[in-house]
Amino acid sequence: MERLLNGVERLSRYLNVIAGVAISFIMILTVSDVFLRSFRSPIVGTYELVAFAGAVVIGFAIPLTSWMRGHIYVDFFTGKLPKTFRSIVNLITRCMGIGLFLLIGWNLILVGMDLKQSGEVSLTLQLPFYPVAYGVAFSCFVQCVVLIADMVKIVRGGYE
Repeated sequence: MERLLNGVERLSRYLNVIAGVAISFIMILTVSDVFLRSFRSPIVGTYELVAFAGAVVIGFAIPLTSWMRGHIYVDFFTGKLPKTFRSIVNLITRCMGIGLFLLIGWNLILVGMDLKQSGEVSLTLQLPFYPVAYGVAFSCFVQCVVLIADMVKIVRGGYE
């Protein structure tokens, strides 16, 4: 079981590295575009590239943030419950999260398939949209595995 949990953490960290590279790309691209605009030579397609990279940043950062419990967590009411009830609430919310991310991931795959079939591309650079949809869908499925790992930790008593 520890091997599975370590594998999930490694995969989440790998996706987070990709998100970090994407956010660095956004910063460098934006600063370069602003600088070059002062010389009347902007970078063509900056808006599109920032939008694509922004989707990668948001989607790929979710699993590790969830693994590290870095999201906002309001435990005002659950903190007053006994540990058994807190665990039950945590298990229920993880199940709901798995359902949500499965639904999002599946719909992103459908959207990606539709975008690929239609050949839809960005306006300026003619970049296809579907790889971003597939990438964020993959990240949603990794998030489901992270939530399952959370459930394992809750059942084993090592979550809190």
